[in-house]
Amino acid sequence: MTESHSSFPIFSDKVNDYWLPSVDRPQSGKYVVSIDAELPASRSVMLLDLIGSGGFLTVLPDIAQQIGLKSGDQIDADQLFKTLQQANIPLNGIDQLFYLPIEEQKLLREESFSGEVRQLTADDASVFEAFVSEAPENDLDEAFVELDHWLVFGCFAEGRLVSAASMYPWSGTSFADLGIITLPQFRGRGFGRQTVRAISAQAMKLGYEPQYRCHPDNVSSARLAEASGFSMFANWDVIKTVED
Repeated sequence: MTESHSSFPIFSDKVNDYWLPSVDRPQSGKYVVSIDAELPASRSVMLLDLIGSGGFLTVLPDIAQQIGLKSGDQIDADQLFKTLQQANIPLNGIDQLFYLPIEEQKLLREESFSGEVRQLTADDASVFEAFVSEAPENDLDEAFVELDHWLVFGCFAEGRLVSAASMYPWSGTSFADLGIITLPQFRGRGFGRQTVRAISAQAMKLGYEPQYRCHPDNVSSARLAEASGFSMFANWDVIKTVED
């Protein structure tokens, strides 16, 4: 298990091995440069700001040459963003990455859930359609919860589906990326938390690492992540592409 500073959560090796280059962590306000020839074009420039320390800039070799940096270099944050701007390399926008710490995963594996929370299947198409018809459009766009995803759970109350979460394997990894929507009139009653924890527990049983992402301005989503046992691991950003 990878060690962490005692004041910060300890995450699984799956998380640390995927995200952290095999170099020392930088000091706050600095980025360590890492060059990876296997990055896809959509992530030819990738920034990872760790909670409690500095960050990592991971780039393709040609990008590193373009901006005049080499593996192992450390660069101040202000200088890095100035360098990217001068090279006409725009960024897509920050995602906050949340994962379940090791201790929280242990608790979740032993947790039992009420009958109101269960896995959804194609047989639930009509109740899911009714749920979608009531959900705010911006929630549907941002959360990306679909009944045909790899894993789908829902919470029922008052005879209806009031919260739904779905997951799909993320970018060829063993991370299960999570989206969650709770109908506005049912928020603040724990339905979203129950749904997130239930689907996360099932994902872990299937050998996947639950991953929760949200934008920094989505304060309510970040609060739900934390209420569901997740802790923030890092801020993540990538190059903005034409498709974005």
